[in-house]
Amino acid sequence: MTIKAIFFDQDGVIIDTERDGHRVAFNDTFKHMGFDTEWDVEYYHELLQVGGGKERMRHHLKTNGFGEDIPEDEVDDLIKKMHAYKTDRFIELIESGSLPLRPGIHRFMKEAVEAGLILTVTTTSNERAAHAIAYNVLEDIPFKYVLAGDIVSKKKPDPAIYHMALEKTGFKPEECLVIEDSRNGILAAKAAGIRVIATSNFYTEREDLSDADIIVTNLGDPDGEKGQLIKGEIPDYDGVLHIYQLKRMFD
Repeated sequence: MTIKAIFFDQDGVIIDTERDGHRVAFNDTFKHMGFDTEWDVEYYHELLQVGGGKERMRHHLKTNGFGEDIPEDEVDDLIKKMHAYKTDRFIELIESGSLPLRPGIHRFMKEAVEAGLILTVTTTSNERAAHAIAYNVLEDIPFKYVLAGDIVSKKKPDPAIYHMALEKTGFKPEECLVIEDSRNGILAAKAAGIRVIATSNFYTEREDLSDADIIVTNLGDPDGEKGQLIKGEIPDYDGVLHIYQLKRMFD
């Protein structure tokens, strides 16, 4: 069946935000709030198995604490306040240009638009951050929808965000493709019945991404960094993944 839409995860797919973006913003937030807490690179990989920024802070509070007792009736307000500050800091990092797009993502999106495909962002990242990337960094890409944050009550690996994307676009699962980078994201997409292209990164290359239909290290640029094919067969693949190749495979 003809491919009509591509759903893009954000963090680690569009911009490699986790290690030098979100993690830095979280640590700046802890310092700002007066907590003696810092998430190092390895520990943050563990936290990435928990979907959602507020959920990661809540998980850390329950398992390690922030170095001082916090009354239970104050936890929700604290988490909200911390996440708001963290989001502001993260958006500052995006707008500063210190977090560049991943190799090939902009080219790939432009090819998809030229091929007449519908593009949607499907992320559990904060809505403000998602809009900053979709409408500022990628202002020349006409996304049909930007589905983000708490728009669904359950985070990946639950398929809720992808069920919503299917509902919004009106397409069948077999008419869509998902670009993901993490095991949780892949499981969410596959649970919704959608085929997945995985682009691994610093964190997720150590995860089990084998449920994806295709795995590459990145989408690749003809005149820049090339990707490596980890799983699957792509016709005429030379380190750059093109829309025409996917249409030849899946249409």
